[in-house]
Amino acid sequence: MGSPAELAAAALMILGFPALMLAALVPSVPAFAAAAAVTYLADHYLHRKGSYLVNRLSKVRAGLSIRFLIRQLLLILLLARLGLADDLIYYGAIACFIAFYGLQAPHGALVTLIRNRRRMPVATRNVDLASRIRIPDAPPRRLLHRSAEKMLHLDLAAVIGILVSAVLESAVAGFVGIGLTVGLGCLYVLALMPYVRGRKIPPNAETVLAAVDDWLAEYRPETVLYFSGSKDSAYQVNMWLETMEKLDSKPLIILRERVILNNLAPTTVPVICVPGGVHLMNMDLSNVRVALYAANVGKNIHLLRVPTMKHVFIGHGDSDKLASVNPYSKVYDEVWTAGRAGRDRYAIADVGVRDEDIVEVGRPQLAPIQSRQGVPEGRIPTVLYAPTWEGWDGNPGNTSIVLAGENIVSKLVQADPPVRVLYKPHPFTGTVSKEAGAAHKRITALVEQAAAERAADPRFQADTAAQAAAKAELARIEARLAELSGKVKGGKGNGAGDEAVATRDGLVDLARHEEIARLRAEWNDAYWRSFGSHEHRVITGAEPRLYDCFNVSDAMVSDISSVVSDFIASGKPYAVTDSAELGVEEFKRQNTAVRAATILSNSAAELGELLDAVRDPSADPLAEDRKDLKRYLLGPDEPTSIEQFNTAVANLAIKAETRNVGQESRTAAGAAEAVPATVPGQRVAAAGDDVPA
Repeated sequence: MGSPAELAAAALMILGFPALMLAALVPSVPAFAAAAAVTYLADHYLHRKGSYLVNRLSKVRAGLSIRFLIRQLLLILLLARLGLADDLIYYGAIACFIAFYGLQAPHGALVTLIRNRRRMPVATRNVDLASRIRIPDAPPRRLLHRSAEKMLHLDLAAVIGILVSAVLESAVAGFVGIGLTVGLGCLYVLALMPYVRGRKIPPNAETVLAAVDDWLAEYRPETVLYFSGSKDSAYQVNMWLETMEKLDSKPLIILRERVILNNLAPTTVPVICVPGGVHLMNMDLSNVRVALYAANVGKNIHLLRVPTMKHVFIGHGDSDKLASVNPYSKVYDEVWTAGRAGRDRYAIADVGVRDEDIVEVGRPQLAPIQSRQGVPEGRIPTVLYAPTWEGWDGNPGNTSIVLAGENIVSKLVQADPPVRVLYKPHPFTGTVSKEAGAAHKRITALVEQAAAERAADPRFQADTAAQAAAKAELARIEARLAELSGKVKGGKGNGAGDEAVATRDGLVDLARHEEIARLRAEWNDAYWRSFGSHEHRVITGAEPRLYDCFNVSDAMVSDISSVVSDFIASGKPYAVTDSAELGVEEFKRQNTAVRAATILSNSAAELGELLDAVRDPSADPLAEDRKDLKRYLLGPDEPTSIEQFNTAVANLAIKAETRNVGQESRTAAGAAEAVPATVPGQRVAAAGDDVPA
């Protein structure tokens, strides 16, 4: 339901209709009016909140229109029970509601037609189409936003007027309300009509596609990041945006679903969303030499069929999961992995990917992770506990939070010498398992209680003036970010309105983009200064990011996930919980990323080994193992990962160009040697041949 308030509103709406029927049968106009008001308000609230229940009612034949119709029929029943069945207002009400529902069809058709005509065959960001085609402004938001609900609520005037007439026994108020309802309904339909024709609609698909091809011919993209997936998979393409921005070649992002475009993070790279496979296959991508694929999905075939470019699987993470060695990867010209570990995974899996087709390019996304050994002078160590979520299959090895989480946090907050604890749970924690959700709440309470106790401990003195200044700075930065975000959502040049307007005005404002990036960095710095370096903290939400937590921590405790692989880039000590109790040797055998970790049992008794390594780096027994593992998993530090990545792109582009030149040469040679296909020419007899008489 989303919240207790939504649950209460849903209950009131569901119970309100039986109450309406009872009030109509009694009959009682005040009771009917009260019940009607409750159902109207509850319905409106649930729609405004986008409640799951109200969106599912249509599946059981209790959709929005039906609910309004039932309310109106019950009003007719009320009039009949009041003895007004022979009164003019009774027939007026029936005629009003029939006419009102007659207006629903043209209203719905117009809204659907407007939305369909304004849906672009290709939606873009950072692509200048406005200079090539005319894209008109979107209709006013008030006309199309929740239009069905707005149209149906116009019956309020008639309902109120009829109820007043029933009380006063005068038809005047009723017919005034009826006139308002029908009149406003007609005006609503008329207001929509100009937006279905003429200069109010965008150009047709052929014109838009031609404009995109013109832009492609002018821009001449060289490297494409191609992605298809569901709404929840948008992070898989978002993680590559900064890398695409740093390419030496001209980048382009091609998406296949509008929902991914709507969830794409801000970027300066040109983006083209092409939902139609035929449109994509007809698009002029002749200048592209390298295509990068972040996921193995069926729609990849629409670009894989192009022979003039080389195709590369780059994935969306490097781990020991089966997805990292998918047999589908055979279709690509090359598979790029972070380090030697990825190459070895394919060799062990033996799924048909040849070793010579694997290229190690590092992980460019890990560049923000800072490496540091030892705790800075003057502060206590910080340990990050970042467990993953419980997963869909109920495997006890998925997360430590249920069996080990409280033990881990208890030992950390009671550690002597003391440490600071940051608890950052996975955002999906508790969505599947009630036990995981309950454990998360207990751990949160444990951290907050320890923080309160430390705040009262005279050994931990806070610089209140510095913290107040940092909080004031946070407020200033957040206000400015909100202002910039408001511009992005509400003004020209920001994609406001609808898909067509977003395509027209979707050019990034580089100055604003850079300011937002700078402000977010400043926000992160101010956030950590806004509370004491000794203060335990529960961190949820998108900010601060996980990598920011890495950078202020001296060690981490986590579970088998990409979080561990990423943290290895820091070179800092880490521990991983063997929640399934496989045993240390088997756990390390099955999971490459834990080979340089302190392995914890569910009791967390081994946690002291991790803390000893943090307090005295010179006595850290796993330091060299972490260096070797980092190199094995993520590749060498030099050249940098982005340099390795750019080199791999350039090398593959040369291969693509070499192939294309060879094809052109063979085609030209074949054309020069071609003979008209009539009667086959005879071979000239050479000396010594037997020539028939």
